[in-house]
Amino acid sequence: MIQHPIEPVYDKNSKILILGSFPSVKSREAGFFYGHPQNRFWKVLAAICECEVPVTIEEKKVFLLENHIAVWDVIRSCDIEGSSDSSIKNVIPNDLGLILEEADIKQIYVNGKKAEQLYQKYIFPKIMRKAICLPSTSPANAAWSLKKLTEEWRKIM
Repeated sequence: MIQHPIEPVYDKNSKILILGSFPSVKSREAGFFYGHPQNRFWKVLAAICECEVPVTIEEKKVFLLENHIAVWDVIRSCDIEGSSDSSIKNVIPNDLGLILEEADIKQIYVNGKKAEQLYQKYIFPKIMRKAICLPSTSPANAAWSLKKLTEEWRKIM
């Protein structure tokens, strides 16, 4: 059983919440969300917000908070082989109550189909709030170009 090692990023001004499934091996090693160098999450968000791509963890946290974006994952702990979402078993979900009580979240988004599937199964029945599924920024989602991802993710703003 692997525990989620990264704290959620949000504050009382956060308006949107973006949820992934569970941090990849690279993200767990880096100690922050979307830490795999090929993941396009930071490039997509920077393009939408018309900002420089944040590099350090501190820059990423500031970027998210300045743009009223909260980030976390659906899963608190699970069994997983490497970074393979398809291998996820024995899920214990995160409690989104913390964020939803403190922040004025207007919309919840999920990053990819696996996050959507897990959200629908574990989170939706508890909080009864719809999440909009966006195409995954993972390097495994090679069918989506950076340009196409950015166009689709623009709806968060």
